[in-house]
Amino acid sequence: MPLLDHFRPPLLGHRHWEGFHGRWAAAISDALNECLPPGYFAEFQVTLGTRIEVDLATLRESTPKPEAPSGSPATAVLSRVWAPPAPAAVIPAVFPDEFEVRVFNSAAGPVLVAAVELVSPGNKDREGARRAFAAKCATYLQRGIGLVVVDIVTSRTANLHEDLLDLLGQAESGRFSSLTPLYATAYRPAHRSERNEIDLWREPLAVSQILPTLPLAVCGLGDLPVDLEGTYMEARRRGRID
Repeated sequence: MPLLDHFRPPLLGHRHWEGFHGRWAAAISDALNECLPPGYFAEFQVTLGTRIEVDLATLRESTPKPEAPSGSPATAVLSRVWAPPAPAAVIPAVFPDEFEVRVFNSAAGPVLVAAVELVSPGNKDREGARRAFAAKCATYLQRGIGLVVVDIVTSRTANLHEDLLDLLGQAESGRFSSLTPLYATAYRPAHRSERNEIDLWREPLAVSQILPTLPLAVCGLGDLPVDLEGTYMEARRRGRID
C-alpha cells in the first residue's frame, strides 16, 4: 500500500492529517508492544499547540486562622499564593507539536529508552519550530536514547534531519545527497573504544512508493524493527483511507 499525500488534494479537505498521524502513532505503538519483552512497553502521545501553565495548587500554602471562640463556626483555611517579582524580560517561545511513540523500561521508573517521532507541518514551518524539534531530538540522542524520525509532510520542504545534523555539528557526514523533503531516519547512540558515536540510517521517501523498515535502538535491549509500511497500512485500514 504505497504512501499517499495526506497534505494536498484529494485527501486534503476530505480527511484530517492530524487524525491519521495519531492513528499511525497508535499502530506503531501497538506493533512495538507485540515484540517488546516483559518489563518494556510503548505508548503514543499526541499534542497539538502545546501550552505550558503554572499549576497554582503547587504554590499554595494553607494557613489556618487563629482559633475561633468555642461554639463559633468551623475554622476556615486561607490559601496564600506566592507572587514572584516581575520578570526581567518576556521572550518568544515555540512549543512544538508532538506525534510521538515512546518506549519505556518499567522496571526502574518507568524510564524512557527509545522514541519514534512523526513530523507535523508545524514542526517544519518556521525556523524556531525547526530548531525546537531538532533540539528535542538532539537531547534524546545525547541521553543515549534511540530515535526514529518519519517525515511525510509534503506541504513544507524543510529537512529536519539536516537541522539536527547542524545542531550536532556534523558538516557533511550523514546528509542526503540532494534536497529530500520526505524521509525516514534512525539514530543509534553508542559508546565504542572510548568514543561516543551515533549510527545513522537514512531513507528518502516518495509519494506512491513503499515505506521502509528501520531499526529502533532500545537502550538495554537492542534493536527493534519499526515496520513503517505495515503500520502505515494498518492505520489506513482502520481509518478507512483507500
